[in-house]
Amino acid sequence: MIAQSLSQLSGKFGESIDLLASTALVWMPFLFSFVLFQTWIMYSRAKFIHAQGSVLLEIKLPQEILQSPAAMELVFVQLWQARDPTYIEGYIKGEVRNWFSVELVSIGGTIHFFVWTAKTFQRLVETSIYAQYPTVEIYEAEDYAAKVYHDPEHFIYWFTYFKLTGKDAYPIKTYIDYGLDKNPEEEYKIDPLTSLLEYLGSLKKGEQTWIQILIQAHRKTSWRDITLPKDDWRKQIKDEIKKIIKEAQPEGTDKPSMLNLTEDKKDIINALERSMGKFAFETIIRGYYLAEKDAFKSVAIPGLIGCLRQFSASNRNGFRLGKFSAFRYPWQDFRNLMKRIIERRMLDSYKRRSFFNPPNKHYRATPYILTTEELATLFHFPGKIAATPTVERIPSKKGAAPTNLPI
Repeated sequence: MIAQSLSQLSGKFGESIDLLASTALVWMPFLFSFVLFQTWIMYSRAKFIHAQGSVLLEIKLPQEILQSPAAMELVFVQLWQARDPTYIEGYIKGEVRNWFSVELVSIGGTIHFFVWTAKTFQRLVETSIYAQYPTVEIYEAEDYAAKVYHDPEHFIYWFTYFKLTGKDAYPIKTYIDYGLDKNPEEEYKIDPLTSLLEYLGSLKKGEQTWIQILIQAHRKTSWRDITLPKDDWRKQIKDEIKKIIKEAQPEGTDKPSMLNLTEDKKDIINALERSMGKFAFETIIRGYYLAEKDAFKSVAIPGLIGCLRQFSASNRNGFRLGKFSAFRYPWQDFRNLMKRIIERRMLDSYKRRSFFNPPNKHYRATPYILTTEELATLFHFPGKIAATPTVERIPSKKGAAPTNLPI
């Protein structure tokens, strides 16, 4: 019986092969054209990105930062650039929508704030930051990641992509929820970023942690976007609000009403509606820990995993661990061959700030939506409340020149 079934299956398989072979002149040109088109798009975009050049800007902080994270939100609003390339620009020249990378980095416990951008947008980044933070200093920095090479004999590497715990529509816990939009006195501030900075500042010599937030302006999918299809997340928000109101509707009533909502549900709806009025970015967050073998501390990895927990709320959204280069059983990865390949590719992606476009497009993760309010919560310049001594600050305060100087 089994032999008969196998014989029938083999016969059907042979028939399918014969059919494909006999119709090859019909479908092969279409397949070849599709592959050729995709290859051309990848090549032209990679060439365009390389020709643009890039720059890594380091922001040095003054002794005092008086602005709330709302100032950084305005910086992200300025970076929201969603222009679509035309037919010729996109398919012939390989133009892509620009993207940025904001990075929190600890090298031996010394904390750095970086912004990576294409050369074209360097002036935009600098003027946007100086407009909101006139006392900071911005320098072109040597790329710290370029100095690192994959050397498993002397270093231990661990990385992850952070995922959202819920739907894109739901926001994380932001600086407004912590009351930082009201500019309270320094001693009364509760800045969620301080926990992350304390973790970064706790590293020792020979250890490094990199947190990279890649952002690209979100907009509805169009015919031009063949690389990152994404529905408009505002529709998700409207659907979720309707769902919350409907679930609170008592049995036997036909007309939904906000009067039936609990305070918790009203709070969720307020957060959703506030989020809907913000500019949104397609986002991915990478976390990377590397250390010399003698300096490696296993506790640093749970610290990296949990360093974004304070931005989470059980009734909204938060962050959780995504994919990482670990295999639970020895037979899953013979002699760590796959682990080494993944580590090298992840390091290469990080160095290139590559995710939305070639050469490492969408590697091992899916982007999600974060608004300017959420991004400003994750990345802003802390005030004195962040007492971490390893946050590099400018020793002197900038001031205007006296008005009575002789000419």
